[in-house]
Amino acid sequence: MPVKCCKCDGNAVLKRPKNGEALCRQCFFSIFESEVHHTIVSNKLFKTGEKVAIAASGGKDSTVLAHVMKTLNERHKYGLELLLLSVDEGITGYRDDSLETVKRNQQQYELPLKIVSYEELYGWTMDKIVQQIGLKNNCTFCGVFRRQALDRGAMLLGVEKIVTGHNADDIAETVLMNILRGDIARLQRCTAITTGIEGSIPRSKPFKYTYEKEIVMYAYFKKLDYFSTECIYSPNAYRGHARTYLKDLESIRPSTIIDIIHSGDSLSVKGDVKLPVQGTCLRCGYISSQELCKACILLEGLNRGLPRLGIGKATAANLQTHIAKQKLKQAEDSEGEKCSGSCSCKTKFTTNDKPTYDF
Repeated sequence: MPVKCCKCDGNAVLKRPKNGEALCRQCFFSIFESEVHHTIVSNKLFKTGEKVAIAASGGKDSTVLAHVMKTLNERHKYGLELLLLSVDEGITGYRDDSLETVKRNQQQYELPLKIVSYEELYGWTMDKIVQQIGLKNNCTFCGVFRRQALDRGAMLLGVEKIVTGHNADDIAETVLMNILRGDIARLQRCTAITTGIEGSIPRSKPFKYTYEKEIVMYAYFKKLDYFSTECIYSPNAYRGHARTYLKDLESIRPSTIIDIIHSGDSLSVKGDVKLPVQGTCLRCGYISSQELCKACILLEGLNRGLPRLGIGKATAANLQTHIAKQKLKQAEDSEGEKCSGSCSCKTKFTTNDKPTYDF
């Protein structure tokens, strides 16, 4: 005998992973969209008239996000100007295929599309980076470069906000990863629904409380066009271990995902704990708690043929110490003469006294 929908007299087609409710297709669509709308409104994610870039990868999360944002913007009259923003990491057989999906989404949703590439921004593709670094630690490069590439693309578009498809599972995984790493600074802010307010373009997560399984169900029942293949370079990613652990916990207690997020929201750092101070990168001007941002450190290693230079705290600290020496030399020698030999570099200064490095 068919199971009845708990909201109407129709036949149920699914059981919600979040709470076990049996729902028909239309009731599921209505509840899914209403919950996302509630998240947007209750957290005041947007203001009328804002230009908002949707981070679009072609995957299920970003495809559903684009569809739902367009639907809610029209239904509830948010008054937003929506655009699609994609990053081409340069992964043959993966990103080139997923970008074809994004281009179809552009036509289906009638939204403008901007694509920025690692090769265009950094002079490297992920294919070339993996040739240098191997499959271990390559996700570090991709994650750092991608975050900055999104901001750069958003600046080119002149948008006020970026929305990403990070869902409840993603955020819970991040909480676990930061606990396991002992990364207090990131743990303090990883559950925030909006980040980047302090300097770069703010990023919001309308799917903060939305389960990944429900996003998949929504895409399936809506027959949305999305790309489902996993990145060919991610099998060894640290996040994968956190994801496996989280799925095991969820199978025992379905509320685990939301419980972890609420725990992350409630965490506080003792007053005597020293946290990084946000500044800007000396080289590119991007937000950074160090003299050089992580992207510039990683690029330095790649360009010097030392791809592991920015991997791990010790190597990054050595480069930061080197930079500190150059700043001291700059203060002592306003004429910009070459280093006296206390280090192995050649330092040159621009007319505005901003250091550049010739390693």
